[in-house]
This record gives sequence, C-alpha cells and structure tokens, in this order.
Amino acid sequence: MNRISVDSLAALPAALGKAGFRHGSRVLVVVGGAAKMSSAHGEASDSALRDVVIPLVASAGITVVDGGTDSGVMRALGLARAAVRAEFPLVGVAAEGTLADSRPPAPGSALPEPRHTHLVSVPGTKWGDESPWLSSVARVIAKGLPVATLVINGGEVTLGDVGHSLRGGTPVVVLSGTGRAADRIAAARDPSVAFAARSPLTRVVGVGHKDELRRVLREVLGLG
Repeated sequence: MNRISVDSLAALPAALGKAGFRHGSRVLVVVGGAAKMSSAHGEASDSALRDVVIPLVASAGITVVDGGTDSGVMRALGLARAAVRAEFPLVGVAAEGTLADSRPPAPGSALPEPRHTHLVSVPGTKWGDESPWLSSVARVIAKGLPVATLVINGGEVTLGDVGHSLRGGTPVVVLSGTGRAADRIAAARDPSVAFAARSPLTRVVGVGHKDELRRVLREVLGLG
C-alpha cells in the first residue's frame, strides 16, 4: 500500500501526482457502513459489489475512493478486488487520528484495509473529519472527468459524506435495501435526509436490481 500524508488541500494535487495520479480518471466514491453493518445487509451489499461494481470499475479503469479502514464496505471492496485480481486503484481516505496504526491511536480507531492500493492520511482526530477530503481527493484524481458517489448502508458520517458530494455537484447513487443511512434516504421520510432525498442528483436503486444498478452507474460515470 502506498501511504500518502497531506496536511492541507493545497498540498493534495502534488501529493497525489507524486503517488502516480498524473492523468485523469473517472472516480467512484463509495461511502457507507463500517462496523455497525448487519450480516444480512453486508451479504446483500457484497453481492452487488462482486457482481456489478467491481466488474464495472475494473473493465472501465475507474478509480475507487472510500474510507480506507478494515471494516464493512471498505473491507468488502478490498476483498472483492483481490478475489478477481483487479488492477484499478483503490484509494482509502482516513483522518490520521482514527487510524489504529497512528501514534498514539485514538479510542475506537481502526486499522487500514490492507488490500487498498493507496491510503491518503488527512488531518483529523475523529470519524467524519475525512468527509470533505473524500470529494477533494476524487476531484483531484478525476481532473475534470466524471465523479459519482455510491451509498451503501452507513450512519451519520455517511450522511455527511453524501452532503459534501451533493454540495459539490456530484451525482449520488443510493443502494436501498442495505440498511441505515441508505434506506433512510431511499424512504425520504426523515427530515434529516430531506436534502439528499430530494436532490435531483440523487438516484435510488434497490440492492437486488443489479441490471438497473449497472445501468445507473454507467450513466452517472459517463460511460454511456
């Protein structure tokens, strides 16, 4: 894993360029459940990742950006990529103080997911400090090419991630049936998710509707 430490947004382009991201790439940001994801929701989302997301990004050379820690959807992405020996970049973005291999590690910290190709360590001491950086890392890697966000499960931090994506004009695909934040947005009954649920940039796809998920992801990523 190539570990990249940055302390300011201004330093991000040079740091990513030095790490090999010199040419633009479409980017899929995946946000969502970590340790609190149920086994049933984990199995459903794993199936969508294996059957739709990984084959699509691998065939199109799309870079995937996520939270980078060894749990939930981030672990599933690392495992699924390794299982098929895919070569697309898998880039984690995590606040330094939430990583268990930092010194000293904070309570509730987590280890990096070891199958990621890159880990961008950014300033912060708590979960959610990385949220604005996810979109920034994606935009720097994309260099003007399409960026989209996929939401699988998740909690309050995930809702913050979604907000950053939408405010930046990034399309958001919500995988309903994966629980928690994703299902709250899909149901559109919770005032706290109204911004995401009502945005014209938000698309909701059921976790079992794999052909529809493939079609929507191709559309928002500009693949036709």
